Amino acid sequence: MDNIYLDLPLHSFDLHIHTTASDGVFTPSEIVQQAKEKGLKTISITDHDTVYGVQEAISAGMQEGIHVIPGVEISTRFQKKNIDILGYGMEDLDLLEELLRPFREARTHRAERIVTKLCQLGMDLTLDDVKEFSGDHLIARPHIAHAIVKKGYVPDLQFAFDHYLGDGKPAAEDKLEISVEDGIKMIHQTGGKAVLAHPVYLPDRSWVPLLLQNPFDGIEAWHRSHSWKDSEYYLRLAQEHRLFVTGGSDYHNPSHKLGDFIKNPT
Repeated sequence: MDNIYLDLPLHSFDLHIHTTASDGVFTPSEIVQQAKEKGLKTISITDHDTVYGVQEAISAGMQEGIHVIPGVEISTRFQKKNIDILGYGMEDLDLLEELLRPFREARTHRAERIVTKLCQLGMDLTLDDVKEFSGDHLIARPHIAHAIVKKGYVPDLQFAFDHYLGDGKPAAEDKLEISVEDGIKMIHQTGGKAVLAHPVYLPDRSWVPLLLQNPFDGIEAWHRSHSWKDSEYYLRLAQEHRLFVTGGSDYHNPSHKLGDFIKNPT
């Protein structure tokens, strides 16, 4: 089974990585340096709803001998559930960044509503407190979590999500999302390939064949949350549907392990 575009040796790549351009804690250049230290040869920067960090990573990769595939992760909706779609190899990054602009603006408005809810819950918080962690880039829930941890309202990020920011919690707000079909179309329109991300996060496996009725090009068979048996199942589905396969750590911060997402059989 081929991996995306290349016959990549296992453990030589990581195709699902987030940076400070969305909700990661390392810059694109820092990610490239970490990839080199890990002995990786190919990576992809897949920030949420933006390709802002891709060019920096490509430039750093050229200096360090790391092949950087342009990537993105787009939030879509199917049967009232969030479905993430990974895009790879987009040729017109400027067009994709423009197409994604409404989603980034919506994230800012969403952050404002979440901050308002947290204030109503007794937390003295401003959007500037959040921007201390997001900078001028896309604002995501982890940035808000970091802000309320710093102010001492919660002990850690997990507590923030479990009690305030997670779906269905008191300060939760929905993201602006589009249909799965439109998300795929956006990636194809800009010359990329669309991949169903981390299918293990779907409500159950029966959703995967349903989603693959859409014109996906690939499926993320390996992920840090996939067991060996999960990956075997997705590899079989990929073969049945004539899809290529990808894999990645979904790396955001040091609690994840860059390049470490392919489990051994047990």
